[in-house]
Amino acid sequence: MKEISQSRRDFVKKTSLIASSLAALPFASNAGYYNSSADDSIKVALIGCGGRGTGAAMQAMLSKQNVKLVAMADAFRDRLDSCFKVLSDPNNEDGSVSDRIAVPEENKFTGFDGYKKAMALADVVILTTPPGFRPIHFEEAVKQGKQIFMEKPVATDPAGIKRVLDAAVIARQKKLNVVVGLQRHYQNSYRELYKKLKEGMVGDIVSAQAWWNNEGVWMNPRQYNQTEMEYQMRNWYYFNWLCGDHITEQHIHNIDVINWFKGSYPVKAQGMGGREVRKGKEYGEIFDHHYVEFTYADGSILNSQCRHIKGTMSKVDELIVGTKATIQCGAANIIDRKGKVLYQYDRSKENNPYQTEHDELFAAIAKKEYKFDDTENGAKSTMTSILGRMATYSGQVVEFDKALNSGLNIMPAKYDFNALPPLLPNADGFYPVAVPGVTNYFA
Repeated sequence: MKEISQSRRDFVKKTSLIASSLAALPFASNAGYYNSSADDSIKVALIGCGGRGTGAAMQAMLSKQNVKLVAMADAFRDRLDSCFKVLSDPNNEDGSVSDRIAVPEENKFTGFDGYKKAMALADVVILTTPPGFRPIHFEEAVKQGKQIFMEKPVATDPAGIKRVLDAAVIARQKKLNVVVGLQRHYQNSYRELYKKLKEGMVGDIVSAQAWWNNEGVWMNPRQYNQTEMEYQMRNWYYFNWLCGDHITEQHIHNIDVINWFKGSYPVKAQGMGGREVRKGKEYGEIFDHHYVEFTYADGSILNSQCRHIKGTMSKVDELIVGTKATIQCGAANIIDRKGKVLYQYDRSKENNPYQTEHDELFAAIAKKEYKFDDTENGAKSTMTSILGRMATYSGQVVEFDKALNSGLNIMPAKYDFNALPPLLPNADGFYPVAVPGVTNYFA
């Protein structure tokens, strides 16, 4: 995650996309666009003020449109304050956006319900909380008629995916732009590789491989007098209702690339996984490795692997094998069966896809264009990763449609810091962990 964060900063530095004061078009009265106002700025509410939220807000402010952050919401005040401090810093290394931060104290909301009030003050919402909250936040944003940027994944269980897909229908009716943070869709090299695929250079895709292998991420020790709900919220990465396991939170990027290039989603999955090294109570319930065989309707296979184990090979990449040639996404090239390079993307033309997501979204909003509808793909690629998790946790073959329609819901009954989350530790502080061959989702 540190590497990814650093790459975002480097991209922004290299491209020097410092925000200009170009005015956006006046607010339109129709739902989904601007509120009528003498102020012609595009007003943004940030929902989720962690590291990714801070980065996304920065990228929104660095777009060429007249964008202002007017409201913020987070479950924790300290995270909100930290985010506000970074964004307000005129000497920020990513570029100064302090003149675009217009969030008075009364527009800073905390707790589980603050997002509704923050959204009501804005034209565009940025949804960057832990992904378990994405379905309810997306529903509310659509209900309020807001333009939307939401990070991946868009849910952590099949019931959440259903909610997102249902809300997407209404978003289309309202002509709301929705960009999902699967940023490879906005990266020049991937766009060019996809174009070559569609032109026939690769032939039909017969198999693929995808990797997200690294050492893992942060962990926050339990604090004195911390409720179980707060502890899990502070360590959201290790609890499925919040994160979905790293196969969903991280590896979705690589899985999504294969779905995108295939133009379809797997019909079933089987695989293996477990907790080989990371077995401590501080790691909640998630596995430290997954290996999944995804099968598509045409019989082609995606072999997918992700791992969080220190000292092991680190690799984040995708490989797509066609009847004519092979796409090496990380190398940004296409090679034939003898290894001859048929196409090599010019790296000097690479962009910052995290910035491009926001540049293109806010340009469309400023022009009052309905241009982006990433929701269905975001939901179905998220569901693909959940399918993989269900396969590794159970050790069974799991069908996409059966899983999607299972109604499986792992979210809490109540959102409150004194309420009990859906997973509780035993007397020794250890959490229940899925057991392949025993865990059964369709009993």
